[in-house]
Amino acid sequence: MQIQRIDWIIIGAYFAINLGIGIYYRKRATGSMDDYFVSGRRATWWLAGTSMVATTFAADTPLAVTGLVAANGIAGNWVWWSLAASGMLTVFFYARLWRRAGVLTDVEFAEIRYSGKPAAFLRGFRALYLGLPVNLIIMGWVNLAMVEILQVTLGVSKVDALVICVIIMALTAFVSTLSGLWGVLVMDLFQFILKMSMVILLAVFSVRGLGGMDVLMEKLAHAQPLQGGKAGGMIDFVPDLNSPWMPLITFFVYISVIWWATWYPGAEPGGGGYVAQRIFSAKDERHSLLATFWFNLAHYAVRPWPWIVTALVAYVHYTGLQDAAFKAKPGSGYIRIMMDPQFFPVYLRGLMLAGFAAAYMSTIGTQLNWGASYLVNDFYRRFFAKPRSERHFVILSQLVTVLLMLLSALATLYMHTIEGAWKFLMAIGAGTGSVFILRWYWWRINAWSEVSAMAASLITSLCLQGFFKWSSDDPRQMAYMVLVTVAISTLVWLGVTLATGPERAETLIAFYRRVRPNRFGWGPVAAQAPDVRPTPDGLFNFFDWLAGCVLIYMTLFGVGKIIFGETVRGVAFLGVAALAGVWIYRDLSRRGWTTVSE
Repeated sequence: MQIQRIDWIIIGAYFAINLGIGIYYRKRATGSMDDYFVSGRRATWWLAGTSMVATTFAADTPLAVTGLVAANGIAGNWVWWSLAASGMLTVFFYARLWRRAGVLTDVEFAEIRYSGKPAAFLRGFRALYLGLPVNLIIMGWVNLAMVEILQVTLGVSKVDALVICVIIMALTAFVSTLSGLWGVLVMDLFQFILKMSMVILLAVFSVRGLGGMDVLMEKLAHAQPLQGGKAGGMIDFVPDLNSPWMPLITFFVYISVIWWATWYPGAEPGGGGYVAQRIFSAKDERHSLLATFWFNLAHYAVRPWPWIVTALVAYVHYTGLQDAAFKAKPGSGYIRIMMDPQFFPVYLRGLMLAGFAAAYMSTIGTQLNWGASYLVNDFYRRFFAKPRSERHFVILSQLVTVLLMLLSALATLYMHTIEGAWKFLMAIGAGTGSVFILRWYWWRINAWSEVSAMAASLITSLCLQGFFKWSSDDPRQMAYMVLVTVAISTLVWLGVTLATGPERAETLIAFYRRVRPNRFGWGPVAAQAPDVRPTPDGLFNFFDWLAGCVLIYMTLFGVGKIIFGETVRGVAFLGVAALAGVWIYRDLSRRGWTTVSE
């Protein structure tokens, strides 16, 4: 791929804008830990929500979607579309509660909900576990994807590509340390606009390069996914439940179990991680709910279609050429379409590379700031620091951010070994979702409930994989493994909860006063705090959750149908989505929010 002088000028201008953002917001971020990690809790819903969307749009995300589409058709995306129900659960049941908690990180929650040494242990363990191994694996994975992209686009070696990544990451770390979450939020907004503009342009030009949408649909009419399936199945929105990759039991587990039962970074049941961090940064409860709502709508219903269209073009073009490299690594088709002048104009390559840099930087910037918040606030400050000034902790947070950057570069070099560790770390989250969901709504849950859920999930998952040789790569075995792990871990943590005593009354009352969860499930505690105004909104939240799920999926399918020429059906889907949106708007307004457009 030939990079011209104008391309380098465009790329340089992109980095200069990011640096300018960091310099502009430096004074806002260094006053206190709140300023540095949660933007002083003054972010608007559209800024916080867009930052969530930008963070989940990493450099490798279009490549991953291309791989799913090539292997299993559009329906292959159900492996992550199924998580929309979890996102909507966070919107209506948890966003406002997280904002009321007023914590700096989600692991700090442990010591306002629980008490004593078990709570301290839980907070410290999760701070280290999430801040170091999980965070480094995520950044190492993103680094590796960017290295591969640079190798293909620039024709450089892996070492040279890693050096370029380190330089980009150093700039990201510099801006992040300089301006804290304020800089990250505004950079995310700029980067999201840039990268979405470029992937939309790539989708448009790729279809045009193939000969138009009619040609694409004609070629797909009898096409078969790489992993098998019925002819014409490439454009089905719902998977064939007789297919080898998504049998009925597996689809059932995805849509009815995994979304609430399994913990995973970025889509935690009940909220958590950097999603919770953005919720903490919002101005108030209304902005926290709207930020999370906008994130889920954009993440599931709007953002995927440009990737999917380009993926379909890549599939048609390269399978038509009998391209062995595409069959071996279908995700690379996205980059190859971008590099091919038949599909994408040469004069836009600089902007496209800047778009990939934006995708990379938005994820890395968040991970650096998020990881530093755990290590400084929830480990160092909680367990080792004597009373110090806010300035001391801000400076230390900046140093930890740089350290995380260096460690993530090192992790990239060992990515093949860390890939196995990633599956190991994910095992600890299988089956823990129920305790994370219910800890807000049932007073009886204690710190040992969480500890036992994590331990039972880890042990069960490892036993199933080690002794029974069940593999997560086999769809049926994966489904059975999830069901067994969830059943055992749930029985274990429920048994431990009932066998151990509840948290101290003063801790529970303080939490109830602070967060004001629904009275149902908190009866004995609520009786001791009669001054707390009850919030009997559970049923309305449930209907809003249902309407939110309908809105997400109807918008997703409606936009897709219109893109593929089924305008009437697409408009009908969007009409149903609009009705669901009206229901949500009227319900929120009835509860006292006269407008949701600020």
